[in-house]
Amino acid sequence: MDLWVTFGLLLLFVTVAAVEAGTISGDLDALMAFRQGVSDPQHALDSWDANLVDPCTWFHITCDNNKRVIRIDLMRQGLSGNVSPQLGNIDSLVYLELYGNNFNGNIPQELGNLVNLRSLDLYNNQFSGRIPSSLGKLNLLYFFRLNNNQLTGSIPGELGDIPTLVAVDVSSNNLCGPVPMGGSLSKIHSYNYDNNTSINKPC
Repeated sequence: MDLWVTFGLLLLFVTVAAVEAGTISGDLDALMAFRQGVSDPQHALDSWDANLVDPCTWFHITCDNNKRVIRIDLMRQGLSGNVSPQLGNIDSLVYLELYGNNFNGNIPQELGNLVNLRSLDLYNNQFSGRIPSSLGKLNLLYFFRLNNNQLTGSIPGELGDIPTLVAVDVSSNNLCGPVPMGGSLSKIHSYNYDNNTSINKPC
């Protein structure tokens, strides 16, 4: 084989390996940023050790064959605190399951960068503030459940632009304004907006 071809292939291999290492390292950094902002009285995150540089070995984390994080399953673990915006850097994530905890503060708008997300389940927490319109960019999302929080403001019409959306529940919050009826939202049952005292009233 020609020396320059060999050199080119070697350079390509090194570049690909460096990119993969960088994305895996980015997943690790994002998870550790999340960990640092969370109170964990039930020790669900004890295995999340930055010295174990492969997060695929941690409890409640699932990875694909390329060691990219595709699932975070932390439902009903007694966790509280804010959700780090850096979770939006895990662009391989398919399932984000944080329901049944005591998370508070805003839902980070950066979660709209999770382009492969199929399921976003943040219900039964203490999230407040507005539903980020950036979540309308999640074009592969099937399940979107934010019920039983303390969210305010109107429901973003951008959610109707998600072509795959089949389940939406934003009931039992403090939402106001009209219920968007365009696109995918036209298929959602009205009871999924119940128990919002100002729904269909001006914000």
